[in-house]
Amino acid sequence: MASRQEVAERAGVSVAVVSYVLNGKTNVKKETRERVLAAMKELGYEPNLLARSLKTKKTGQLAVLVNYLGNPFEAGLLLHIESAARDEGFLIFFQSYTADTEEQLISTLRGRVDGIILLGQQLMAQTYERLLVWEVPLLSVTQGPKVQEWGIPYIDIDWSVLYRQAIQHLKDKGHTSIGYMTDAESSSYHVNRLQLFREAMLAEGLELQEEALLSGRGRLENASEVFGKYVEGQPAGLPFSAIICSNDLMAAGILDVCKKKGIQIPEQLAILGSEDILMTTHTEPKLTVIHYPRDEVGKLAMKMMKELMEKRQVASCTISGHLLIRGSS
Repeated sequence: MASRQEVAERAGVSVAVVSYVLNGKTNVKKETRERVLAAMKELGYEPNLLARSLKTKKTGQLAVLVNYLGNPFEAGLLLHIESAARDEGFLIFFQSYTADTEEQLISTLRGRVDGIILLGQQLMAQTYERLLVWEVPLLSVTQGPKVQEWGIPYIDIDWSVLYRQAIQHLKDKGHTSIGYMTDAESSSYHVNRLQLFREAMLAEGLELQEEALLSGRGRLENASEVFGKYVEGQPAGLPFSAIICSNDLMAAGILDVCKKKGIQIPEQLAILGSEDILMTTHTEPKLTVIHYPRDEVGKLAMKMMKELMEKRQVASCTISGHLLIRGSS
């Protein structure tokens, strides 16, 4: 098997530079890193990861806790996070998260990863305390409940501004009764989006009525079932003329029910989503959505995680999204 010295000679660099690349250091130019990686591949060089991790106390691995692998929004975030991590020499592995296996999951991750990325989950108080004691860098992509309370930095878009824009758009179309579908059973980013939607409604002189708040569990099939039954239970008609969903899967589920029941979109009901997944451009009509810049978030997540691993102070970051007006509104 090739040695580190042979890799250095093939790449035209010092052995120290090869070590920097293997350890994910940031003081190596991109072109040099690519040359070193190419030399490793050509020579079939395989670093002793176990020995390196024992020496450096670093694994070169990060974990991302996923709520639902069937959600294209989260899948898109994962792809961009993984791509950014790979560019920095880190390996990412994904783990489905459920509250009932949280304790076992976190214990399993100890010592195996250099950092953990949440997708907006609310962990138990004792889990946060253990992670703080273990000094495991923790970052939330999307703002989950209580992350600020625990001092966990997060990345998200400015939902307050964007929901106000969405409501203003609907008001301009004559809608003053607006419903909202969320994942009421969730302890994740859906909680934050609901709260910010309520605040946006009040800021626009409206109020979210309880009979206009529906729970679709974050999934297309559940949203279809819930909304179908809801329509059947409203013989006098829906109590709202527009509805915004906290994710796009639920918006697509509502659209499916409307097509089956002959509810005209957007004439009888305007529908808006909140993420801009690919599906929303293939529905009929195409869904109006809030665009979530997943590529930008993925790169920023890796930048912030590296700063956390360097034990630097990292502030939460709110970036811009924008409203894409299409046929459903």
